[in-house]
Amino acid sequence: MYRIREVDGQDDDISETLAELHRLTFFDGAPVPEFDHGHWWLALHETGPVAFAGIIPSTHVCNAGYFCRVGVLKRHSGNRLQLRLMRAVEARGRLNGWSSVVSDTTDNLASANNFIRAGYLLYRPRNPWAWPNTLYWRKAIR
Repeated sequence: MYRIREVDGQDDDISETLAELHRLTFFDGAPVPEFDHGHWWLALHETGPVAFAGIIPSTHVCNAGYFCRVGVLKRHSGNRLQLRLMRAVEARGRLNGWSSVVSDTTDNLASANNFIRAGYLLYRPRNPWAWPNTLYWRKAIR
């Protein structure tokens, strides 16, 4: 029913698709990332994109990837797409030789619960990079 595939964020058509999914899932709540940096995935339902995710090298944690974005269109939520995208991100992190994946959530209970389901643990970074009420997540992948 759903397929997950890694895509080339430097491709203009892919970048436009990722940006549109970002707008439809984040609205104005977060800046659009630079899709030509890092690794990106699309989740497809039949032939249409319904979710996306990305990972970049962490600038805050040594030898880690930063799970920088994940978005699922509302009508496709509840189908474990975020969890499937997390697994793809973790597999890429292992291929990159990283020892862990880190991320954060702010005021997003559904996403926080998915991090817990996927085996991520809460942690306090030495230098927190987000808001005072942000939750920080980390998972060893090696």
